[in-house]
Amino acid sequence: MSRDRTGRSPRRPRSLRRFGRLALAATTVTALWAAASGCVVVHGEREVVPATTRAEAARALEDFTAAYNKADATYDRSKDADRVTGPLADIDGAKLKAGHIGRPGGNPTHSALEFDDAEFSIPAKAGWPRWFVANATANKGVPGSRWLLVFTRDDARELWQASYLTVLGAGDVPEFAKDEGGWAQPVAADDAALAVEPRKLGQSYAAYLRTGGDTFATGVHTSQWRAQREKFASRPGLARQYIDQPLTSGDYAPVGLRTADGGALVFFATHRFEKETAAAGTEIPAPGAEVQALTKGEIDQSLTLEFVSNQVVIDPLKGSGRGQVSVLGRVEGLTGAKGE
Repeated sequence: MSRDRTGRSPRRPRSLRRFGRLALAATTVTALWAAASGCVVVHGEREVVPATTRAEAARALEDFTAAYNKADATYDRSKDADRVTGPLADIDGAKLKAGHIGRPGGNPTHSALEFDDAEFSIPAKAGWPRWFVANATANKGVPGSRWLLVFTRDDARELWQASYLTVLGAGDVPEFAKDEGGWAQPVAADDAALAVEPRKLGQSYAAYLRTGGDTFATGVHTSQWRAQREKFASRPGLARQYIDQPLTSGDYAPVGLRTADGGALVFFATHRFEKETAAAGTEIPAPGAEVQALTKGEIDQSLTLEFVSNQVVIDPLKGSGRGQVSVLGRVEGLTGAKGE
């Protein structure tokens, strides 16, 4: 199968989406490309070819990094507008907006982001859109960690844009399956051989955060996060409510690569709301400057925070012995707030 991107995200057109400040936002497709057999292509191309060359992939990473640094230095969203999309664009756009409101003259703490030791996993597929994964070290964050970015475009006339980001320990990056030409192998959105079909991961994750269950393995972004939510759900004078939703269309659709053990590494996005309500006679705790910059309305008795998050998981084969989906990393950012 191949993804038809005529259905865009309901959030905003591609040209208006922006990507999140990588170093500031890090915490801790609907179709994935199918194999050649049975593939239905959008634009009519039926030949299975690599999504790009390694040299072009390297240039895409360089161009993104240069644009990111210009935007970060100036808090100007237009500087990286054509190099970012999807969930990371939402996160970054909000960070830049908040930064510009607080520091209209630019970012006084800017230091340039630099990547090194870049590796590229490039799937071979038919038709458009196409995508690949860049895996590199950076001069920010935990030393030795690996930054994985998904780059995507709809046709050869478009620029490559970063849509997903995660930061993993070097030992957490799995070995990818490759074909005889050394190209990566994409997984299908409806691959029923996996523990969870990739297209259903966002929905399954949102359901897990709401009610629990055994779909996801215990960890920082699963059982521990649920426990933290429960702890803060009701405190003296203040109640919190959580709503989680999957993001699955256009540049928010999940993408994944086959791992050497037959499972898959899958990126997917979610959208969540966190509402704080103060009891009668009490007030909402004063929010920080970033929240205030993104807040619409007056904060009286409630404050609703809006976040976009992208996750990366290991989705194992059914019956492989691992069973549960493991959330390896999550990057999220505040994208809006509403006071009432």
